[in-house]
Amino acid sequence: MRALLRPLLLLAAVLLVPIVPFVLFGPTLEARMTAWLDRRVSPRETTMLVIGLLSTDILLPVPSSLVSTLGGTRLGWLGGTAASWAGMSLGAVLGFALARYGGRPLALRLSSAEELERMEGLSDRHGPMLLAVTRAVPVLAEACVLWMGVERLSWPRFLLPVLLSNLGISLAYSAFGSIASRYHWLPLAMGLSLALPLVLTMAATRTVARARDCDRPADSTELP
Repeated sequence: MRALLRPLLLLAAVLLVPIVPFVLFGPTLEARMTAWLDRRVSPRETTMLVIGLLSTDILLPVPSSLVSTLGGTRLGWLGGTAASWAGMSLGAVLGFALARYGGRPLALRLSSAEELERMEGLSDRHGPMLLAVTRAVPVLAEACVLWMGVERLSWPRFLLPVLLSNLGISLAYSAFGSIASRYHWLPLAMGLSLALPLVLTMAATRTVARARDCDRPADSTELP
């Protein structure tokens, strides 16, 4: 039983990093973003705001899909894509670096070296794929970045899927926001940009579960 409990504690700690700020500060941040919608700000201010918000997404409850969509409405698809990609990528790199160079001691307190080595096998085989499929998923995106940092995935294997996925996500949401602004569909765009991540969450959860099941030996059994 203890062998099962300790990895679950480590997983819970990783997931709580993005969840706790969302519970504490989510409503306040959403209200401030709504107020920002009513203001007229320059493209430069909008760019800095989008980059700043998305770069702190690893620790703060930032609805990245909404921010990227709104960036597209204010900056157009090209400017919105560039700002969104820069912010998302900066936040992911910062979170990965913090976890890679400072998260191991905490992980060892919640788990053990043997259990971390066992989890490292999963990250080695499926890490880049998991990073790619969770990039657009709230909470799981940040949790996966932190997990891969704790498991010390190499920088090239981390950067390639994250940067490419961030580019695709940023382009999709920014183009959607730009089109919505042109045809006055902003309320619909905002609603869809908040609803779509919920659908992606279900799909990503199934993918992660399949990767975990494939990595588990068929004849492995745990005795309490």
